[in-house]
Amino acid sequence: MEIKSAKVNHIPTVQEGTVKVPGGNIWYLLVGAGKKGVPLLTVHGGPGAPHEYLNPLKALAEERPVVFYDQLGCGHSDRPSDLALWTVEHFVEELDLLRKALYLNQVHILGQSWGSMLAVEYMLRKEPSGVKSLILSGPYLSSPLWARDQRYWIDQLPAEIRQIILECEDKKDYKNPAYQDAVMEFYKRHLCRMDPWPEELLQSMEGMGVDVYEHMWGPSEFTMTGTLRQADVTPHLSRLSLPVLLTCGEFDEARPQTVALYRNLIPGARMRIFDGASHSHLLEQPEEVLHTISSFINSAGS
Repeated sequence: MEIKSAKVNHIPTVQEGTVKVPGGNIWYLLVGAGKKGVPLLTVHGGPGAPHEYLNPLKALAEERPVVFYDQLGCGHSDRPSDLALWTVEHFVEELDLLRKALYLNQVHILGQSWGSMLAVEYMLRKEPSGVKSLILSGPYLSSPLWARDQRYWIDQLPAEIRQIILECEDKKDYKNPAYQDAVMEFYKRHLCRMDPWPEELLQSMEGMGVDVYEHMWGPSEFTMTGTLRQADVTPHLSRLSLPVLLTCGEFDEARPQTVALYRNLIPGARMRIFDGASHSHLLEQPEEVLHTISSFINSAGS
């Protein structure tokens, strides 16, 4: 494991390094080294959408270490070509190895989108000790329910955009420029409602692990053709026995109605909907989201 330390402006002490995992090395950034609060470990979405869009969470490093990492195949991490690596099992093991390498004996875990599925799979498969709480942001916990939510949102699109999406999907014509334009119209409503999109989101897009995304997911947020197309942890959510907070935006790809279903399946779980926001509610309403997360973490055991 390689480590570098630095002092960046007024940001608490930063450590940057890599951890060896099956298939290569993953990159991590620890902000707030030495802070007394229980660390927060962030798990990005995608699969293959690196950490930058979660950067507003650095503000929480005033009270606790905050850890970011790029999963193998994207961002600053290695990008092996072996498709056999892109499995839930691999990413669960990767998360476990990172936690052990950084000695995160006690930790809060925040998973966003696919990262929420990964965080829950980690809890179910590893049954790890020392995890104080889970924050599931824009949670993806069921492919069938996710697909249903996207179809609902597609039905709300203007007729001409909806028609392009349906026709191109029927023909599997995903590279069609008209389809790509229609996808972007969907994203402007449900992925991020800011105009223009913030730099953090653009950086994540630039660092995308396209091979990982297309193999595990598919050609777009609402067209699932990859290995995750049947994934569903909802039958096991009742096994979660720690504090859980679910967050979503009013127009989130993870619809509030579905997130409420998840909440009802998790004993004692809490939920917060951010009015007017989307899947990127952390970027759209950072002060409100950070306050909500900080309050929840402190109530769950600082």
